[in-house]
Amino acid sequence: MTANQERRMRASVQIRYSMAFKRQVVAELESGRFRSIEEARSHYGIGGSMTVRRWLEQFGKNHLIAKVVRVEKPDEANQVRQLKQEIRQLREALGDAHLKSVLDKSFLKIACQRLGEDPESFKKKHDILPSLTPTRKTKSP
Repeated sequence: MTANQERRMRASVQIRYSMAFKRQVVAELESGRFRSIEEARSHYGIGGSMTVRRWLEQFGKNHLIAKVVRVEKPDEANQVRQLKQEIRQLREALGDAHLKSVLDKSFLKIACQRLGEDPESFKKKHDILPSLTPTRKTKSP
């Protein structure tokens, strides 16, 4: 039996909270007894990170859920868009360069086979196409 099968066979424990308990936690958050959802979760030992958030939404207390508001200058949004576009273009260019490299290596291999030569010795002998030879970066002292 695999470990995965053993895990599935073990009885899993699912905790179900009563409606009264849910209302109590939400009421205590609303009254200010807890400063955050995490504090309430920790106090009551509630496991799921989204459980109390769902309760707040369920009872229409969305105002108690912390929200993240991002404030940025107008040119920042354009800058992010431009950077994402540049990343996409660079990825495409890298893919094209990789494809060209693979094709160049394949063409050299075919040409050397037709000439009856070893590709490595051909490159050394003719000092040809350094882009076909993998470059290794060395650390400078």
